[in-house]
Amino acid sequence: MSLPGHDGYRTPTVDDYERRNGEAVERDRGEEKLPTNVTKADRSKHDHFRLEKLHWRERIRHYTWTFFTMTMATGGIANVLYTGLFRASYMHPSERLFLPAAVVSFGTVLINISQYGLTETGPWLGRAVVVMFWIYAALAILSSSGIYLLMWSTQSFTVEQMTPIWIFPAYPMLLIGPYASILCKSLSREESLDITVAGFTIQGIGFLVAFMIYASFIYRLMTQKLPQQSSRPGMFVSVGPSGFTVAGVIGMADSLSRNVDDDFMGDGQMAAMILRVMANWMCLWIWGLAFWFFLVSVGAHWSCAKSQKGFAFGMTWFSFIFPNTALITATFAVGKAFQSRGIQITGCVMTVFLLITWFAVMGMMFRAIKLKHILWPQTGEDKDEGGFKAPVTLERRETLKQKLSKTMSSRSATGQRSNA
Repeated sequence: MSLPGHDGYRTPTVDDYERRNGEAVERDRGEEKLPTNVTKADRSKHDHFRLEKLHWRERIRHYTWTFFTMTMATGGIANVLYTGLFRASYMHPSERLFLPAAVVSFGTVLINISQYGLTETGPWLGRAVVVMFWIYAALAILSSSGIYLLMWSTQSFTVEQMTPIWIFPAYPMLLIGPYASILCKSLSREESLDITVAGFTIQGIGFLVAFMIYASFIYRLMTQKLPQQSSRPGMFVSVGPSGFTVAGVIGMADSLSRNVDDDFMGDGQMAAMILRVMANWMCLWIWGLAFWFFLVSVGAHWSCAKSQKGFAFGMTWFSFIFPNTALITATFAVGKAFQSRGIQITGCVMTVFLLITWFAVMGMMFRAIKLKHILWPQTGEDKDEGGFKAPVTLERRETLKQKLSKTMSSRSATGQRSNA
């Protein structure tokens, strides 16, 4: 199979991993059944499945970019409550889509600092978060465009392989609006207006990029049905762009009246009022779109819940959390803008369910680590796919051989004692 960047290479699908040489490979329990036609010389490639124990230094090597969805989702929870191997990861067919999770995690930390810290510290933090805003804005634009360019330069895509995860590289830009809306409430007039203009611009770029990808996702659903079970948590990623945009735009519009000069656009206060009314009513449509994608995503998991095989854990499960924090934040923003107590109560109820889901997902993550479903060779997102082979250092190869040798010796000694 062709390598990434070579002619003839295509983006791998789940089926590429689940079927080899025409025979099925089981993934549900994080183990692989070897095909019967695998030669003795080839069995060394599958030695990692016979290991019983690995030191944490070895397991941590299988930490992938998708683990940043954990910090991203956890930071989102705080927001709602307030109202060789490294280079290889860039070339991995599916893992690279989660690279923005690291940038989004950084942005989420900055948002939480602004929410919880500005009123509790001195003016130095205000100056610091302004500087960090511009740094994050540049980082969001560069990382998003860079990752998309890398994908388009090294991979070929088909509609059949499309998932909402394709939206994820645009996520760093989607946090700019909420970040700007928080800063605008506590900074000086000049700084606030500059941040509002930048925040609205970059937020618009992120939403429009995501909106264009929405079209591909809908077309994929119309022609290919729902994604496979292992990919369905990623459907919730489609909720985030609309939710973050609503929260950011309503928040920035709400602060305009105190951040514009009297002669802004002729009459500053009248312009601020008109922009606020337009923003609130425009965001109603976008908020409804977020809810629509939320309902579709929840309904898509109904068959997964009824499946007798169970629903294997993956780090994409944190997609149950973070995009929905955007929806809840947007719900609170809409409720406040229209002074609707019913909408605000809805947001509170959703927050309770989201907290329960966060605890459940965290528990399942620790369970998956214990059962070696993640942080283990060739499991989770840290596996070879579609011709991609992660580099293996000589030191790591020797360590795995020693681990395997000890395991086989232990099994042999146990078998001899039982025969005796």
